[in-house]
Amino acid sequence: MTYIDAFTNLAPNFLNRSNNQTDKLDGPDNTVAQSEKRKRPRGQRGQKALLQDRLYNAPRPSNPKHHRTMFISDLHLGTPGCKADLLYDFLRHNDADTIYLVGDIVDGWRIKRSWYWNDSHNAVVQEILRKARKGSKVIYVPGNHDEALRDYTGLNVSGIDVQGEAMHKTVDGREFLIIHGDQFDGVVRYAVWLAHLGDRAYAIALAANNWLHDIRRIFGLPYWSLSAYLKHKVKNAVEYISRFETAVAREAKERGVYGVICGHIHHAEMRHIDGILYCNDGDWVESCSALTEDKKGNLEIITWRHFSWEQEEINQPTVTKEPAALTEAECVPQSKTPVWNAA
Repeated sequence: MTYIDAFTNLAPNFLNRSNNQTDKLDGPDNTVAQSEKRKRPRGQRGQKALLQDRLYNAPRPSNPKHHRTMFISDLHLGTPGCKADLLYDFLRHNDADTIYLVGDIVDGWRIKRSWYWNDSHNAVVQEILRKARKGSKVIYVPGNHDEALRDYTGLNVSGIDVQGEAMHKTVDGREFLIIHGDQFDGVVRYAVWLAHLGDRAYAIALAANNWLHDIRRIFGLPYWSLSAYLKHKVKNAVEYISRFETAVAREAKERGVYGVICGHIHHAEMRHIDGILYCNDGDWVESCSALTEDKKGNLEIITWRHFSWEQEEINQPTVTKEPAALTEAECVPQSKTPVWNAA
């Protein structure tokens, strides 16, 4: 059974539960079943019990932060690397008039190889469906890991509009191109076998991440990504990110828009490239970040590496403000390095 078949079979259950259990979803969340309990080290069992009590069984936040627009991508639901608990906590504490799902929401590549789906992943899906049902406009722009959903472009599924790409206008009139970004990844476009091989290697790195994260949680430490640290220290990876960003910004410039919002490379960023505001909303396997627009049109990257109750005791979420607009004289290419052509 392909992952699309599985998703098709699961979708009616999600929809029925969201329609028939409104009161349950509006009250304390009991999404994570007792069957999730497994034999774990004592410290890890304690952390799971804490999550159950303070996240899934707790009343909904009385005053979540409201944004005009929210952009999230690269959730990779269906993989052990997805930080579904942190994501669910973020979604409960943040609402928006419009929510863009900017690709790789479900990881079809991984699900094709082996089925992985626990109740925390289901809780994330339920929360997104709940927001759509409560009035948020939800737009899904599929990526390469959920590319099969591109066959459903133009359809509305459970209140979610599926689009190949989208255009977003901020409240102050700026227009942004919304794409996942895999169109500008030469490996994905022209060497699919190599992309799948790299995906397997990446899964191993994320497994090490999870192991490290479990240990850090036992000692009360926040999430920290080993794979992201290594990626930003390797010269070739840094060059790849820079070339990707330049190629995406060039496409936006050719479209005549103010900026571009994408995902794909798991690197949250906002910067001006050749007169274009390039925005990457990050991911929920490494960065644990989202891009938001407030009521005045200002863009911010919110990094959510602590649970809400930890933020009250330790640190508030990291917020990266939008860089100041460039003057025409400053709108020049930042490097003479030849631009990688993904076309």
